[in-house]
Amino acid sequence: MTFIRTTPPRPVDVTAVLPQLAPLARPATRLHPRPGAPTPHDSSIGGPLLWPADEPWPHCDAEHEGGGQSLAVVRVEQSVRARVAAHPDGTPGVRDHTPQERAVLENIDWDAERPDGPVPMLPVAQLYVRDVPVLRPPGQADLLQVLWCPLDHPETYMPRTAVFWRSAAAVTDILTSPPEPFDVEVEEYVPEPCVLAPEQITEYPNSLELGEELREQLGDWSKWEAADAGLDSSWAPYPDYPDYPESFYHSNLSIAPGWKAGGWPQWGYTDPAPRQCPDCDTAMEPLLSIDTFEWDNATRSWIPDEDRAAESSDDARHRDMWRPTGVQIGSGYRQQLYVCPEAPEHPHIELMQ
Repeated sequence: MTFIRTTPPRPVDVTAVLPQLAPLARPATRLHPRPGAPTPHDSSIGGPLLWPADEPWPHCDAEHEGGGQSLAVVRVEQSVRARVAAHPDGTPGVRDHTPQERAVLENIDWDAERPDGPVPMLPVAQLYVRDVPVLRPPGQADLLQVLWCPLDHPETYMPRTAVFWRSAAAVTDILTSPPEPFDVEVEEYVPEPCVLAPEQITEYPNSLELGEELREQLGDWSKWEAADAGLDSSWAPYPDYPDYPESFYHSNLSIAPGWKAGGWPQWGYTDPAPRQCPDCDTAMEPLLSIDTFEWDNATRSWIPDEDRAAESSDDARHRDMWRPTGVQIGSGYRQQLYVCPEAPEHPHIELMQ
């Protein structure tokens, strides 16, 4: 890892306000993806996988809708964006295509149609347990690999994912040129290659997962005052906005935004619902959150210390810091993957939130 990201301390110790939350604390790993050039030996988003040369590459054989954006064009556009981000504004020729990029664009058959048959999947995430200790792999595995199909599917309207666990030491001959899909639904389904700065944090459940009594206490302003939480009166409830203390908890104290492993799941697009393992009916646990944004206006307290000055600057290179992977789920949601804690090799499930 060549860089560090540090989440600021939470503005309030929520367990001082509600001690009942202490047993509900869960560890999570914020991944902090940033554009870079990861190798197969790195934890990454959208980077090359440590994939055995003698193992078939995953393909999606489901029914597909849409598509039509050339993956080759998306790759060229990503290359140009990376070059622009690495140079100050105004560097002559930085936006021009290189000879290699021009050759790629000139050789595209714009009239070609998607080949029949299963669609090769794209790498989404590669996480080594040494970097992301919240992972609970099966057996001797120490590496999680997630891929997805970059085309929409009628039943979900989000990329369909595949999850693989493996032992990194067992991969001695790496597949260097995996197959790629002919086209993609949208460029937002092609993650920008990102290196990671994993950081271990503590999370508490979304208020929608709390019992009725505890949720009522969360909205009780007198408890926040009694704990000397230091909140100013702007967060006090009043007739038109009675849920202000709960909103403060939701935005600042419970669940980190952005790409992360483990922790608690975020809710809002739907209410919480049971997630049971399709093989053994065990309650499933969050594995990976694939988020459109690393933060938004409501969650700015989670911006890492190292990014605060740049995030507020006018430098064009910093304008997309809140969306470094370029991924967008739905209209700006997150795709959550769940795994069976008793047998991580059992089929995973996914939800959009």
